[in-house]
Formats: sequence, C-alpha cells, structure tokens
Amino acid sequence: MMPKLVFFGNERLATGVSTETPVLRALTASGYAVAAVIANQNQQRSRQNRRLEIASTAKQLGVPLLLPNKLETISRQLREFQAEVAVLVAYGSLIPQDIIKIFPKGIINIHPSLLPLYRGPTPIEQTILDGVTHTGASLMKLTAQMDSGPVYYQKSLDILGSETKQELADKLLELGKNLLIQKLPAILDGSLKPLPQDFAQATTTSSLKKTDGQINWQLPAQIIERQVRAYQSWPKSRAKIYGHDVIITKARVADNQNDGDLVISCGPGLDAEGSRLRPERQSWLEIQQLTAPSGRTISGTEFLRGYPISRN
Repeated sequence: MMPKLVFFGNERLATGVSTETPVLRALTASGYAVAAVIANQNQQRSRQNRRLEIASTAKQLGVPLLLPNKLETISRQLREFQAEVAVLVAYGSLIPQDIIKIFPKGIINIHPSLLPLYRGPTPIEQTILDGVTHTGASLMKLTAQMDSGPVYYQKSLDILGSETKQELADKLLELGKNLLIQKLPAILDGSLKPLPQDFAQATTTSSLKKTDGQINWQLPAQIIERQVRAYQSWPKSRAKIYGHDVIITKARVADNQNDGDLVISCGPGLDAEGSRLRPERQSWLEIQQLTAPSGRTISGTEFLRGYPISRN
C-alpha cells in the first residue's frame, strides 16, 4: 500500500506564473494517497484575482482542499490525516516547526534552484536577472528556517538565456516533479539521506515590488532585456517611450540603432564576461512587443505607426 501524504502549496514557482499542477497530478498518478491539499489563503487573493489552479486540480482528483488563514488552526486536522509525509511546492510562507513535526517522515520541498544558491521568494526571477548559464531543482527536507534544510538530491538545468519567467518556471517544475517521483521511495525507506547545505555559499533573493518594473534606460541593454523576461506578469517592465506609457513584453539586444524598427538607446553595454564597457559606449534594445496605452499587445513596428512621438 502506498504511503499517505499531504500536499502543501500551489505549484506557482514564481510571481505571476500559471501552472498545470504537474506535481500533485504525478503523485496521485503514481499511486500515492493524497489526504488533502493545503493552499495558502493569501495566494488565493492574488494581485490579478486569478483562479487558484491547485484548487481546480484538487476538485478534479477528489482531494479535500484546505485554505487556512494560519496553519496552526488546522493542526488537529493534519494529525487526524495520519499522513506519513508531506510534499511542499511553493506554499508562499514559512511552515512552523509544530506543523512540520506532525509528519513522521517530514515535509519534502521542491525548490527551483541549486541550493544553497537563490534561497528565498524569487529564485527564478533572480536567476534570469543574473544571466547565469545554469540552474536546477533541489529536493530539500523542510525546516522552519527559509530554504535552509538539508538536501536529498538536486539536478542541474542548462539555461538558454532566452527563457521568460513562465518558461523557466515550467522547466524547473517539470524537473522537480521528475526528481520527486524518482527519489521519494528512497526518501521514505531511509536509503536516501539528506546532506546539510553549505551556509557559507548561500545567497538569498528578495520579494519583488511594483517599482522594480520601472525601466531605467541608463542600464545596459543586456540587463534591461533580462528584466523584461524576469518581470513578465509581475511586476511587468514599464517605460515611457516617445511620451507614451507602455509595458514591454518582448525585447532583444540590438547591435546598433538601425538594427530593428523600435530601437532605444541604453547605457554602456556588457562584455562577454558581464563587465561594463567604456562609459562613452552605448548599447541598444529593440522593443519587439509591448502593451500599448490602449491596452492592446502590439509589435514595435505597429507602435511606431499608431502612436505619434510626444514630448509630454
């Protein structure tokens, strides 16, 4: 008989992304008895008031869904489930130790980075912003401290350098799902032991604010292009172009001001090692797609045809 477990989280690995909840679906498809899904009440009241995908999946699977304001209010109910273990994927807040110790085998967390790198709430966004060439997923034994628990297993993922936040989140969730299904039996029978993280190598990410999305054209075009990909959906990349307020949704680094239709001058560029070039050197960003003041998503070429240059 497969072990009984409780699922915590909504599987949204980054702010503003959507999910098909592959982890919860894979657990049930693999025969695990999911006693309940516990989702964060605060996540249901999202900025865009989007439906909570994990709620729809729980209903489809016939799994009870709990949306507590505080986990402590359902501690008795969690004990009554008599689940051996819990799985957590993007719950959105810290889990108290009193809740963790309810489960004899603990809580196993899928984290979208190669811990101890990129702890905290925005590992995917920061990975894109930093322009690194690889990341990965980690299976961690949850502790009450943020992303600091020992790691059972992790696997790397090469980054193309063109992924949007949604695309990278999808890749990492798929990777994490496969790791969990492969390694969960060994975790449960005790043959796979977690190893402590190297705290000296830890890096921590921060929550995003709406103001983070305001584009600073003095930055290198390479940095702004990363922001456009990292900030999709939230906080969005906002700018004033030729006097019009827009949201940039797709961009690329251009070679010069004539390399594209809607090309904006930016600050000194970056060399291959990521260092600033000479101050007198400009870099260029082609705006390929944007949300216009009308609310329509249009190309840079369409923007130039439809919106006159304004100095206001």
